[in-house]
Amino acid sequence: MKRDSGQNREVTSKWRLQTQLVRGGTWRSEIGETSESMYMTSGYAYDCAEDAAARFAGEQEGYTYSRLRNPTAAMFEDRMALIEGAEVARSTATGMAAISSALLSLVKAGDHVVSSRALFGSCRYIIETIMPKFGVDFTFVDGADHDAWTAAFRPNTTAVFLETPANPTLDVVDIEFVTALAHEHGAIVVADNAFASPVLQKPLTMGADVVVYSATKHIDGQGRCLGGCILTNEELMEETILPYLRHTGPNISPFNAWVMLKGLDTLDMRVTRMCENASALADALVDMGGFDYVKYPGRADFHQHDLAMKQMSMGGSMVALHVPGGRDQAFKFLNALDIIDISNNLGDAKSLITHPASTTHAGVSEEARLEVGITEGMLRLSVGLEHPDDLIEDLHRAAHIAGIT
Repeated sequence: MKRDSGQNREVTSKWRLQTQLVRGGTWRSEIGETSESMYMTSGYAYDCAEDAAARFAGEQEGYTYSRLRNPTAAMFEDRMALIEGAEVARSTATGMAAISSALLSLVKAGDHVVSSRALFGSCRYIIETIMPKFGVDFTFVDGADHDAWTAAFRPNTTAVFLETPANPTLDVVDIEFVTALAHEHGAIVVADNAFASPVLQKPLTMGADVVVYSATKHIDGQGRCLGGCILTNEELMEETILPYLRHTGPNISPFNAWVMLKGLDTLDMRVTRMCENASALADALVDMGGFDYVKYPGRADFHQHDLAMKQMSMGGSMVALHVPGGRDQAFKFLNALDIIDISNNLGDAKSLITHPASTTHAGVSEEARLEVGITEGMLRLSVGLEHPDDLIEDLHRAAHIAGIT
């Protein structure tokens, strides 16, 4: 197996994003296949015992075991690193495997973690429930409050975690401010970029040390399989994160890595159209009236619009909205939809809508949910690739049936 023509970092880094998404990191066997090959193998054979010993000693290039690395996964990782502008990437079985591995590899007993408080429920569970079991303390802060970030750091703060835009509130964190502050204290910043995707936002360029993705969202983006990715510099990966991955085994399957590669081919086109549709739906929802709020980072009335547009090239595919009648009215609205599916997933080609308080954040305490604005009337809308007029008609009819408009 060899790299495709022109496949070296000096050349590919000069390609434009759309070309990188289709061709970056491609390897080809002697067969000369145009589509990336799927290497469904757990292990690898060696020509001689000396070769096996040399590979395990790091003296010979090649693969030893797919828990350590697989050629198909390597292609996905190389392409992700290229489009993100990272030195190196490693893929995982899920987005939560990427987040937990990145965070847990960075901390030890006695350390302290600072995090924005508006988080996906499982991310919050890792920080406030799992980490303390191993002697790691934490502080949650309002991600928009610079003074709160400044006050949260301690001498033993080693890591910072943030989602921006946050799930599901769409709260935005000033990445440059937080990373500069963290680096003053010697802390490493991990940024979850799943909502924006690498098409809209690149946290590494704003100072983040590690970027994590649920590749299930947007990158696959077609509801087919799970995956995650961790991107950072070579030193941090080799010395800290990779040993954790090697010995705990949260790696992606070759099949899922291949699916992710196919997803990257169309990522730019899909995300761009999803953003355009989301913008149209947000405007239409505001015009309908009856909702307590409609939040979309691309709208001028979004409370952090200027910061969101400074960090992102478009407003994203997610809309947050709130119905006045709590859970009962929210469920009536959801159940009246014909086109938009009720689902806890997001970033899909199909439009999906979620009631976070009863699904993605059901395991978070009511106090913590209310603290960030996840009420019984809040809904998270992931806008897909359908015609926007069909989606608007679906929302309008459901809102009328539910008594919102």
